[in-house]
Amino acid sequence: MEHIGGYAHKVTTSLSYDDAIEKVTGLLKDEGFGVLTEIDVKATLKKKLDLEYKPYMILGACNPPFAHRVLEAENLIGVLLPCNVVVWDEGDHRVVASMDARMMAKVLDNPEVIEVAGAVNERLERVLGKV
Repeated sequence: MEHIGGYAHKVTTSLSYDDAIEKVTGLLKDEGFGVLTEIDVKATLKKKLDLEYKPYMILGACNPPFAHRVLEAENLIGVLLPCNVVVWDEGDHRVVASMDARMMAKVLDNPEVIEVAGAVNERLERVLGKV
């Protein structure tokens, strides 16, 4: 797993694009996350700008108990939710990346947010580690 600048984690896989999305979604569920949003970047860029782009999906993942805890601690944290996980195609492999949830703690000096961000990050890293 590659850690990128304190804001993301990244792995590669030989799974097909669709299989990678399916696997990530299942692994997120196993860790207590639901996928609230699916943004198909390729389709959006084609529709809105008539541009061709590689297959690229943004999954907006949420763990309701953790989300509730941080919202109670810091109401404005909602601007940083949900936790995004992305899958994109690189031709011979797929990339799966997630946000480093601890970046929320860097933005807000709140002990509850720091604790929850650490727990969320551990779960997201486990997801990527199993892709």
